[in-house]
Amino acid sequence: MLSAGELHQRGVVATNAGRYATARRLLRLALTRVGDDPRLSAEVESSLAHLEAETGDSEAALERCGAVLDRSSLPQVTRASVLSQRGMLLMLAGRTQEALADFNTAGELLDDEDDLLGRIHLNRGGVHLRHEDLPAAERDFAAATPHLLRAGMPTEAAMAQHNLGYCRFLAGDLVTALGLMDAAAPVLAPLSPVSEAVGQQDRAEALLAAGLVGEGRRALEAAARAYGSRRLRRRQGEAELSLARALVAAGPDEAGRLARSSARRFRDAGAPAMARRAEAVRLAAERRSGTTRTRWLTDADELAAALAEDGARWDAVVVGLHAAAVAAARGDLVEARERIRRTPRRREAPLAVRLVHAETAATIDEVAGRSARALGHLRAGLADLHAWQSSFGSLDLQTGVAGAGVRLGVRGLALAVESRRPAVLLEWSERARMLASRVQPVRAPEDPELAADLAELRGGPSAAREAELRQRVRERAWQHRGSGEVADPVTLDALREALDADSALVAYVVTADAIVALVVTPDAATWVDLGGRADLDALLGGLLPDLDVAAADLPEPMAGAVRGALAVRLDELARLLVAPVLDAVGDRRVVLTPSGVLAGVPWTLLPGYVGRPVTVAQSATSWLARRTTPLRTATAGFVAGPRVVRAEDEVNAAAKEWRDARVLVGTEATADAVSELAEQVDVLHVAAHGRHSAENPLFSGLLLADGSWFGYDVDRLRSVPDVVLLSACEVGRSTVRWGEELIGMSAAWLHAGARCVIASAAAVNDAAAYDVLVAVHQQLAAGVDPATALAAAVPAVSTGTAPVPLVCFG
Repeated sequence: MLSAGELHQRGVVATNAGRYATARRLLRLALTRVGDDPRLSAEVESSLAHLEAETGDSEAALERCGAVLDRSSLPQVTRASVLSQRGMLLMLAGRTQEALADFNTAGELLDDEDDLLGRIHLNRGGVHLRHEDLPAAERDFAAATPHLLRAGMPTEAAMAQHNLGYCRFLAGDLVTALGLMDAAAPVLAPLSPVSEAVGQQDRAEALLAAGLVGEGRRALEAAARAYGSRRLRRRQGEAELSLARALVAAGPDEAGRLARSSARRFRDAGAPAMARRAEAVRLAAERRSGTTRTRWLTDADELAAALAEDGARWDAVVVGLHAAAVAAARGDLVEARERIRRTPRRREAPLAVRLVHAETAATIDEVAGRSARALGHLRAGLADLHAWQSSFGSLDLQTGVAGAGVRLGVRGLALAVESRRPAVLLEWSERARMLASRVQPVRAPEDPELAADLAELRGGPSAAREAELRQRVRERAWQHRGSGEVADPVTLDALREALDADSALVAYVVTADAIVALVVTPDAATWVDLGGRADLDALLGGLLPDLDVAAADLPEPMAGAVRGALAVRLDELARLLVAPVLDAVGDRRVVLTPSGVLAGVPWTLLPGYVGRPVTVAQSATSWLARRTTPLRTATAGFVAGPRVVRAEDEVNAAAKEWRDARVLVGTEATADAVSELAEQVDVLHVAAHGRHSAENPLFSGLLLADGSWFGYDVDRLRSVPDVVLLSACEVGRSTVRWGEELIGMSAAWLHAGARCVIASAAAVNDAAAYDVLVAVHQQLAAGVDPATALAAAVPAVSTGTAPVPLVCFG
């Protein structure tokens, strides 16, 4: 027969594994065999209390712990253990002040009991997390680890490591957070489906903060399913609450639904304080949906007071800020100003709170007609975002976290358009687009494991293995540290001074309702209204498919009809975007900074820009930064990928224009060989099949002899050419994240340090590309700049030839 101690240990194991029915049976049986051992009896009761809380009966769990603590015969160490357990239960119920008191008292009763001290630090750190006191939480989690390791408790030590990672996530250090969570996962995930789900949930929150909504959402939904299958309603509510928080801005209706469900689960589980946190998200979602109800304000005031009493100070602040915004929307500026005065902007607040403060303050000033002050608040919020963004070395993360500031950028751009002031429009055109281009890039460190994973991906693994490798590659890239440096956006005066007499910059700004262009030359800044957004959307719909079809080798008269229809569409697009700016542009070469919605426009094919040197820049700021050194075009290298009909002919013909050009064709054109070539030449030309990956644009790639050469490969290069020509379909295409933030193969090259990338957003006809690109190299080899060389080579669209939608990005 098993002893009470053996039954207790088996019950604890069953609880940790999520086998709750078995655990309850074992622990109850242990109680019948305890005898007169007060220590063991208390420990079994404490384990039963933990089981009751996990399965949704928090009140019964707390009553059980209280009854044990009322016993006068408890040994001091046992009393500390039960106090620690009750503190944990109080924390889970949201009664954090009481929990903190129990943990502190328990710690005072102990001397050198490493196991209990480790658990107390671990659990008290959780209370500090609920109080949003990150420094105290980090101190406890860091202190827990040596105690737990000395006590031979590697699982609990891994929990402390994971929780320390969660602290770093809340502090905005996603790189360290993901690293710590990933290091703890091999210990925690195999324990049980529940333990794995807890790790998934916390990690998913970090992914959502990084703007990786799809990945984070899938992980949270999987965690919620795992909890639900075991009827762990409180934990299921936590997963729903995390997802609701992430969706408030982009999907307030769904966020509200999830928050209501989460609050209901917390109430059912006896955790009213946690239910109040879910209610805070529900109110935020309703505010985002446009509510101005008086009752909403009353509910918000009551909830903010209750949250502050719970110790959830930042949740309370956010509710107060949303209430100020609702008051402003109701036209009550006196009340709105009083409310925001009670919630001043604090540097120690989490970034998300500071961004809500900036948006709310801007809303109040905008309603009051003080647009300049409103823009100042938005500017301060984006400065906070840029500082955080610059901590990441990964282009994937830099563009992902831009979503945190999208509302500020969109609002600032709309106010800039309303201002009718060229200097303001240029500033916000720069601030709202290509946030990652303002972050000073850093060279990624050598990473043999990343290289090995990319090589295996090229080899054509199974679908399951491919998915695993892609995720590993992406996450390894996230670990790269950023420079911490952000370039200030160029001012209108500085831009005019930097432009030469033969150049003009055209900033195309697209808002929800209107299209505006700002033409900047050394002599003037000209504001041009281009019309309504609806006209543009009608022309852009179907543009890329039309280009793809027109590039195909079609029989006549179908080819002529398709290309004729394309020419008509491009003419109409030019009438909207190009013709109105030509008076201000004159006969100058142009640099374009288009809004993200215009990412797929073949600018070199638009009448008015055909035959004119055109460079499409990420931003005026980044374009000027690239001009600080002379363009290098002394050496050239050429690559022909497999199964492209005229690839070898194209690169061999183009290479003849250069002295001592290196050419890789056939089996020589491997990823390693091309990477080596790219590090050694000033001009690189790759003729290969290309593919844009919308799901993860840095997996866009060029097909070489041994498989795809990805955007991640580009990021690993120790040096890059100044000029890159990609004679491949789609690799000039970019996925638009958060309205203005672009990412793709061209962006990867520019981020890595290339000065100019000539590529196409659509399919390119092999024969037409051959003629154009050979002509481009004739000019480049003679010292002509890339935009001018391309302008001289690209013909206007006609019924007789396939279009060549190559664009010079730089």
